[in-house]
Amino acid sequence: MKLDGKVAVVTGSGRGLGLAYARALTAAGARVVVNDVDAEAAERAARELGAVAEVGAVGTAEVAQALVDRAVAEYGRLDVMVTNAGILRDRVLWKMSDEEFDAVIAVHLRGTFTCVRSAVRRLREQGTGGRIILAGSPAGQRGNFGQTNYAAAKAGIAAMARTWAMELARDEITVNAVVPNAATEMTRTIPAFAPYIESGEFPDSLRKGVGFGTPEDCAGLVVYLASDAAAGVSGQCVGIGGDRLTLWSHPTEISAAYADGGWSAEAIAAAWPSSVGARLETYGIA
Repeated sequence: MKLDGKVAVVTGSGRGLGLAYARALTAAGARVVVNDVDAEAAERAARELGAVAEVGAVGTAEVAQALVDRAVAEYGRLDVMVTNAGILRDRVLWKMSDEEFDAVIAVHLRGTFTCVRSAVRRLREQGTGGRIILAGSPAGQRGNFGQTNYAAAKAGIAAMARTWAMELARDEITVNAVVPNAATEMTRTIPAFAPYIESGEFPDSLRKGVGFGTPEDCAGLVVYLASDAAAGVSGQCVGIGGDRLTLWSHPTEISAAYADGGWSAEAIAAAWPSSVGARLETYGIA
């Protein structure tokens, strides 16, 4: 799986999943622009990888354009944009502040939008196709307690992947969302995972049963999606973690009922238990 001659930007790549992605892309032959809000982490990663660092908090159009400009200035082109940067501000709905909601939306959702917009403008100008790899989450697919802001942003990112896949198909630019499940500073806050992250040991019940492992376990998927081998893969949400690789379904209607002249509230109540409401969908991360 060779990425020789390819140039990639990886946001939030000073540590954790982003660093694992940047390492794997570099090992496959790509030249990488490392990005992080933490200047020390970004510079340290860049030195390790023989890459360049562009420090900044994603979200604004200015930072997004600076990332693309740095790739072009250093390496002459851009081929891959990986929007990995993220933050958490977990709190139940009735306690969540406007600032906590806005901060997560700004980094995850707006940051994905601005970075991909800048990248796509460059990729279309080059006219040689490209790869957009977004960061999804199980929370965005299923919802998660205490994560109104994060789940909403990640659900929006999944919708962006499907929308952009259609819009960019003629330009041979693929767009996919990776749904990783790995030991990071974010997942360290989950009580069920914390002891395993501290010990660094992940039994089969996690690696296979839950699909949870190290950041490095997720990096191969990013390399694959960045490669020529994945030219026919677009608009997908692909799960990865531990020993497990999955494909998430798209939302779809699963049952329907009909009433001549339309549905009154009373008619819905009468029909619900034996028609469309006979088997309700589950929600939340198991």
